[in-house]
Amino acid sequence: MGRRSGKKPFSFFSKKGRSANRLELQPLPSPIPNHLAAKNSSNPAAASDSATAAAQLHGVKAAKKKAGSRLWMRFDRAGQSEVLELDKSAIIKRAGIPPRDLRILGPVFSHSSNILAREKAMVVNLEFIKAIVTADEVLILDPLCQEVLPFVDQLRQQLPLKSPFRVDDPNLDKQSKDKHATGEEWTKINEAAESERELPFEFQVLEIALEVVCSYLDCSVSDLEKNAYPVLDELAMNVSTKNLERVRSLKSNLTRLLAHIQKVRDEIEHLLDDNEDMAHLYLTRKQIQNQQFEALIASGASNSIVAAGPNLARLGSNLNCSASIISSIYADDNDVEDLEMLLEAYFMQLDGMRNKILSVREYIDDTEDYVNIQLDNQRNELIQLQLVLTIASFGIAVDTLIVGAFAMNIPCQLYDINHIFTPFVGGTSGGCVLITLFMLAYARWKKLLGS
Repeated sequence: MGRRSGKKPFSFFSKKGRSANRLELQPLPSPIPNHLAAKNSSNPAAASDSATAAAQLHGVKAAKKKAGSRLWMRFDRAGQSEVLELDKSAIIKRAGIPPRDLRILGPVFSHSSNILAREKAMVVNLEFIKAIVTADEVLILDPLCQEVLPFVDQLRQQLPLKSPFRVDDPNLDKQSKDKHATGEEWTKINEAAESERELPFEFQVLEIALEVVCSYLDCSVSDLEKNAYPVLDELAMNVSTKNLERVRSLKSNLTRLLAHIQKVRDEIEHLLDDNEDMAHLYLTRKQIQNQQFEALIASGASNSIVAAGPNLARLGSNLNCSASIISSIYADDNDVEDLEMLLEAYFMQLDGMRNKILSVREYIDDTEDYVNIQLDNQRNELIQLQLVLTIASFGIAVDTLIVGAFAMNIPCQLYDINHIFTPFVGGTSGGCVLITLFMLAYARWKKLLGS
């Protein structure tokens, strides 16, 4: 540990990005020394060259500054949006997330699904939606992509229509400034706020993201179902190379789509199985609790200063009261009913998509079994035909052997007599036919041939 204490903390920034940051922190050297400024002022050409050099230096600085920047779109609670170009350090400072979380939003994990809760932000990576959500704003990566545009449009349409719970509520500020508030009063304030507000801002963004992703996956599943059944029926009627290639492409698309649905479904299931992870996603609640905690600390400090001199017992009672108030503030950390209902709705929707995909895959498996049965039947028919031809070839070969034996070029007086070999040839040919029929009957008796 002593040897590693002098090293810098580990970072995912590239060397190029670090050097660019160091150049930004260092002041730019003056293009003209101070003792030559007076001389250059009298020489217009030298002044022009100096201005050109300064412009080039500033251009190099701007290029280095934008080297590691990426395009982001920011949405606030009121639905106001703006396009920003931020680098990794600016995102880390703005959202308060560790550098390793930016790798999840990178191209390496482009097809993964993750919903991570951090102290002040929530990192969302759902298929093509990559965003960082805080209690006050959401930052969307690559907002101009074709697949991300529906998510941006939904945010523009739905966020202004909803009335999220404001952190800067005047009633909350008034109660925060009240130095004599009790734990029961804080609990009543929280319950009233919970009953009057809708979903927090971060859950509204998460709901829109899940809705867009589920709609995209649902359309993909519908298109797959629409194209799958005709292709499979065509293959069942006609087993050809073209139909087999179409089914192969269909199975590839089905496997890919099922993997995407399974990833999103598993991530939601992981959150539903752990109440603590769901509680960490309540960013607005944590922000309000931090504000209340700071107000209580300030109130407790002012009370302790007043009460420290005349009465130490009153100071102890104030500390006990503050502890009870803090415990009442954090008493609802395990209340994750809103998020649980939200996630369960989309989990059931994804589970339904998964069942549709599995039903299509079962239909594909049934069609493949039917095709294999057809191919096996045709293979058996070919084997039977080959057996019949082999038996017929055996009978013909016996007749050919006898004819060949008596067709030798041997001098004999019997060859001069007309039709002397006709009964013999007829008898041998009839005997070969009987042998063939006998072998076919034997093969049928042994069930080597079909009925």
